[in-house]
This record gives sequence, C-alpha cells and structure tokens, in this order.
Amino acid sequence: MGVASAATTGPSDGFQHLVDPNRKWYNSRGLIILHAWLVLLLITSSTNGYDGSLMNSLQSMDTWKDFFANPQGSTLGLLNAIQNLGGLAGLPFAPYLSDGIGRRPSIWIGAVFMLAGAVLQTACMDIHQFIGARCLLGFGASIASNAAPMLVMEVAYPTYRSQCTSLYNTLWYSGNIIASWTAFGTSRINNDWSWRIPSLLQAVPSVFQFFLIWFVPESPRWLVSKGKDSEALRTLAYYHADGNDQDPLVQYEFEEIRTAIRIDQEAKNVGWAALVATKGNRKRMLIIVAIAWFSQWSGNGLVSYYLNKVFDTIGITDTSIQLLITGILAIWNLLWALFASFQVDRWGRRFLFITSAVGMFVCFTIQTVCSAQYATHQSQAAAHAVIAFIFLFYAFYDLAFTPLIISYTLEILPYSLRAKGFTLFSLTVAIAVTFNQYVNPVALSSLGWKYYIVYCAWIAFEVVFLWFFIVETKNRTLEETAALFDGEDAHQTRETAPRGSQALLDDYDDKSSNSGSLVSLNSSSVASLKAPV
Repeated sequence: MGVASAATTGPSDGFQHLVDPNRKWYNSRGLIILHAWLVLLLITSSTNGYDGSLMNSLQSMDTWKDFFANPQGSTLGLLNAIQNLGGLAGLPFAPYLSDGIGRRPSIWIGAVFMLAGAVLQTACMDIHQFIGARCLLGFGASIASNAAPMLVMEVAYPTYRSQCTSLYNTLWYSGNIIASWTAFGTSRINNDWSWRIPSLLQAVPSVFQFFLIWFVPESPRWLVSKGKDSEALRTLAYYHADGNDQDPLVQYEFEEIRTAIRIDQEAKNVGWAALVATKGNRKRMLIIVAIAWFSQWSGNGLVSYYLNKVFDTIGITDTSIQLLITGILAIWNLLWALFASFQVDRWGRRFLFITSAVGMFVCFTIQTVCSAQYATHQSQAAAHAVIAFIFLFYAFYDLAFTPLIISYTLEILPYSLRAKGFTLFSLTVAIAVTFNQYVNPVALSSLGWKYYIVYCAWIAFEVVFLWFFIVETKNRTLEETAALFDGEDAHQTRETAPRGSQALLDDYDDKSSNSGSLVSLNSSSVASLKAPV
C-alpha cells in the first residue's frame, strides 16, 4: 500500500497495528523526555494568552488609565491592535525561517523579540513606547507561533499527536489565567507597578525558550527535507522507540515521511502558488481561511479584548468585580478546552466543530435577548443571565475553536505547504482580530446590544459552512491525511513514489512481527541511546 493511498482505506490499515501496546507516555524513557520538551513548545501559546488577557485587565486598572491619560476610541483600538499589526509584520518572514533554518532556531528568534518587547513594556515611560513594545511582542510571537505548533505536531508520538497539538492552543488559557489573576492581585498596588509587574512576568516563558530550545529535538520531517535522513531516523528512534531504529512504527513513520517529501519535491508542490494549484489544496485553503476567521468572529472577540465594555452595557462597572469575573472565566475556559483536547480522537473533529457552532449560536442568541432586556428595562435578572450565557457560550466555543483550529489546520496540510499554509491561517486570524479591535469599540459605543445581532447571523452561517466542508481526520498519520483531500491526485502519486518505499509499505503487515527484516539506514545510525541534538 503506497503512502498516499494509505489514508483511503481507513485508519485501521495505517499505523495503528504497528504501535507497541505496552509503550505508554508514562513508561517509555523516550516519550517522557519528549513530552517534557513539548511543554517548552506549548508555552509559546501561553505567552500569547497572557498578552491577550493582559490588555483586557490593564484597561480595568485606574493606575494604567491614569498613566496613559485614559486612552479612548481610536487610540484604545490601536493599543489593542498594535500587537496584531506587529504579528502581521512578522508573518512574511515566519515560513521562510521555519522551512529554511528549522523550527528550533525560529522559536529562539521569536523568543528574543518577545523578551525585548516585555522589557520595554515594563520600563516604558509614555504611550509611544508602550505601543512599540507591543509591536515587538507581536513580531516575535508571529515567528515563534509559526514554528512551535508545527514542531509539536511533527515530533509527537503518533497516538498522542492529536492530543498534544490540541493542547497547544488550549494552553492559551493558562497564560490567560496567570495574567488575569496576576492583574487582579496587583490592581491593589496604588502605583505604576500595578501594571508593570504583570508586564514583566510576560517575559518568563521566553526566558525558558531562549536558554533551553536547543535541547528540543528538531522536526524529523524538516531533517528529511534537508537530506539529513540518518539524523531524522535517529530522532524518531530515540523518542518514539527508546532508541530502537528497527521498531516497526519508527520504520513506517520514516519511510512514509521520506516518500511523501520526495513526492512533493519532485512534483514541485512547494511554492505559494501550490496552495491553490490543485482541487485538494484549494479545499484546504478554503477550510483554513474559514475556521481562522470563525475563531475570531464568533462573538468571542467582544469578550476577549473588550469584556469590560460588555460589562458596562449590563451595569457591572466595579473594577474588582470585572477582574474577578475575567479570572473565573479564564479557568472555566481552560477546563473545557482541556476536556475537549482529550476527546478529539474519540469524538472526531467534525462532531466537535458542528456541536461547538450550534451551541454558540443558541447561547449568543439568548445572550443578545438578555442584553436587550437589560438595556430596555434595566432588569438585573437579565444582566445576570448575560454573564451566565457568556460562560455557556465559551463552553461550546472551547469544544472546537480552542483546541482544534491550529491542530486541524496543520494536520490537513502536507509538509511542503505546512509553514506557508499556517502563515495564511495566522494572517487571516490577525486580520480578523485587528478588524475586531478597531470596529468593536466603535460599534459597541454606537449600537450597544444591537451590535450582537450581527454576530448571531454570522454564527448561523458558520454552522452551515462547517456542516458541508469539515472533513474527518481522526486516527491517521499526517501523511495519511493527504488522500482525504487530494483524491485522484493522491492516487496518481503512487506511480511516482520510490519503488523501494512502496514495496516496504506494501509488506508491513507481514514484516511487523520480524523486526530483523525491516529496513535500516546503517548499523551506526542509532548506535547509542544518546539523544539527538
């Protein structure tokens, strides 16, 4: 069975029968070490979550508002949007760095910029320096956030890949929680340190990455793409099979990666034009752009950056209460997103996406009705109901749009297009967020609760789109997913795949019980259990 055609026959015909049932995340030395290093990559998302919540919390602090002369309107919009504008400036460089010099160096470069931004934000003396600091943070985050989730996905053990990559965006809320509760505590400091301390703590994840990223394994797929096959095999063997390069799963992964990358290189499926060159790629891009936009345009943008404005519309104006609700909401979101992250292979991507969208539509519609009741009749019961339905709305949002938007985007993209396709995803998110941050405060000021009706209609459209376009991808390797989108194109690649690789994959069922018959690059490729660097 060829690599491209493997996905068409169902997950049971892929890698599942090659997995050692006794190898678990808690009893394998390689997997324990691997998952420890994955934490260092996952905290990239925590940094982004910290920043997103920090601005929401700072806007509730009187000391911050007094220091910067209580920014309003377009100035407030720029303060919130500049981080995303900085991210947009970094996006053109991100895929070339990730594909060119590797995933690890790209994360290190991003950490350097984020460190500089956090230091400047902490020490800034005027609003212009504050804006510049947030621009640096956005620039660094766009580079690190392009490489980190790809590296998580490309080094993760196949049976844990979906959970690990779903955890990446889920841990956005870990940063959100730390920022919310840190700001809640420092808000009682009656001087500038009430907002400078949270700004300084933003640098902590980048400090760890600055010093430790070089110990993390590089992507085997990147190594193969650069002709470093022996190093790629050594990495797979050390982390996925405790150093055994004859392990059936390691051999299957290695040959599948080599064949898929060679096919893409021979077909020149590597440039920006390739993103829309085939029917399968066009479908990928449509889905990726859609879920990227949906992730920011489902009403969540109102809460993420302007929760205090939403509170104002329902009469909750006390700073301490606003910060307290923000902190509790962050914990609520993390718990639901963690729950969903471990269900992605059990329930499937399609079920989670559709359930999420339907639930958001129902909750946001009721929230809109309650907001209208408060605006019209000043009903305290309606105000309390709005808070309740914000929490319920996020429970449904977190079923899919927190854990899946990044992991699903990356897994439907072939290696040759992964960095560029993910850059398009990030660009779409940045545009949607920037648009929201400029439009939302103006629209809320002008329309109040009536602005919510726009989102009700939009979420209804999301339900219809997701029903017709989301493709199920659970329990497949990254390479096996290709046939789900490429169809005839994927079938035709069998004729161009290396004959040796096809013969190896065709005969895996017979050979998986006899590791001595499996292919090896050479006897010295994994001569020791020393971790690849």
